[in-house]
Amino acid sequence: MMFTRINARLTGPLASYVGKMTGKKGLYETPSEYVRDLIRRDMRQREGLAERDAILEGYRDFAAGRSFDSTGDFRRDMKILKKKERGGWR
Repeated sequence: MMFTRINARLTGPLASYVGKMTGKKGLYETPSEYVRDLIRRDMRQREGLAERDAILEGYRDFAAGRSFDSTGDFRRDMKILKKKERGGWR
């Protein structure tokens, strides 16, 4: 497993906020724990956005009539899809 050390200098409101979020009265024991949690949540959110975008793209394709009945065979369906895309979905 690769480890990377990150140093960040926080001032003013950012430092104050991290101070409130960490320590005995905070939600996290250390600023490092808080930063790791922020990064994990950002990763999950961005992965969710990619999924949402793919669903929206599929919906737009369907609404525009760019759909076909699946054969149940993924490889065959991909060939049909490529053929339809080359032909402009005619």
